[in-house]
Amino acid sequence: MTLEGFIPVADLPRVVEATENPAGEIQVHLEFKISEEGKRAVTGHASANLALICQRCLESVTVPVESDISLAIVWDEEAAKALPQHFDPWITGEGMADLYDMIEEELLLSLPAVAYHEEACVDSKLYSSGKPVEAKKEKNPFQVLEQLKSSPKS
Repeated sequence: MTLEGFIPVADLPRVVEATENPAGEIQVHLEFKISEEGKRAVTGHASANLALICQRCLESVTVPVESDISLAIVWDEEAAKALPQHFDPWITGEGMADLYDMIEEELLLSLPAVAYHEEACVDSKLYSSGKPVEAKKEKNPFQVLEQLKSSPKS
């Protein structure tokens, strides 16, 4: 079975919290199947253009975020440990699984660690704090002890 469509960013509260502007949509393509290993699996792709904070100028920047999804549906941690390595577990528990939660989690994991504009958004003169300052040479407090040690005893 295949699901394709769009989810409003505003419908995913943790993504809204992580972004600057909840406008826009997430394009989703998911395929539900039984894997070669006999596991219930979800594979597909989710992508969106999300507004994040540029870490250079602290203004909004739109960043493409994409997630390749390859999950095996399991009911508990024990079943998750037995999965082949190419699958991440989607632990659903006893009740109904929330597809939006899964897509939200996958997008959050795909957010860049640092967002910034591709072009220069801050004047390069601001990257420097001026001329380097020479550190003052301070007397070593142990020099006094050294002098006492080397002075003749009376």
